[in-house]
Amino acid sequence: MAFLQPDPEFLQSIRAKSSFRIAIRISLTLLALLWFILIVDNVLALDLNRFGLRPRELSGLIGIVTAPLLHGGAEHLFNNSFPLLVALTAILFFYPNASLRVIPAVWLGSGLLGWFIGRPSLHVGASGVLYGLLAFVFASGVIRRDLRSVAVSLVVWFLYGTLIWGVFPIRPNMSWELHLSGALVGVLMAFVYRNSDRVAIKRYSWEQDDSIPEWYPEDDGRDFELPDRTRKDSMPVKEGRRGPGSGED
Repeated sequence: MAFLQPDPEFLQSIRAKSSFRIAIRISLTLLALLWFILIVDNVLALDLNRFGLRPRELSGLIGIVTAPLLHGGAEHLFNNSFPLLVALTAILFFYPNASLRVIPAVWLGSGLLGWFIGRPSLHVGASGVLYGLLAFVFASGVIRRDLRSVAVSLVVWFLYGTLIWGVFPIRPNMSWELHLSGALVGVLMAFVYRNSDRVAIKRYSWEQDDSIPEWYPEDDGRDFELPDRTRKDSMPVKEGRRGPGSGED
């Protein structure tokens, strides 16, 4: 399988560097919001976790929107913070147009699917969104054929490949349902937006040169005609040695 080489000038352009800074700022802002909610909840004893996701309960539908903003404690949020920073930055920088649709789809889709398949308990945390974003970035690298997407996919797998175990019910206090829901939505979005955010591809000079090589025979405009076998002057002359009695001196 041939991989497409992104144009280095595009990757090192001022626009690309500016896009990376914007992606970092947005990711840090969201993380700051999550920590702010947790701190305010603990200081004021608001018990905001009551707005978490409760599967198959009408009162728990609000958790589809609010559950990713809530966490069980500082340790829970700390474990999600750096992976979420990496995943958000990656999708915002490498897939800026698709991210405007993928992030809301993963946020709401993981919660909605988790509401259907989840255990009858309280589910909180941004893990469902995290799994969805990581699954999108990884699957996009597998589906697309440009080296940049493949490289990002390999980095994500190297850093967080072990998170795949989180989609299985191996820990009783872990919301594997949200993990699985987010991962499924992320992979689906990778297929839906596989043609979005295509980067400029490096073009070699020999790919752009449409001139005719010197050794190639040029067309002089004349049509090629086969000899007319009915005309005497077109019959081939067989040269041979004349013998005696040929009638010629």
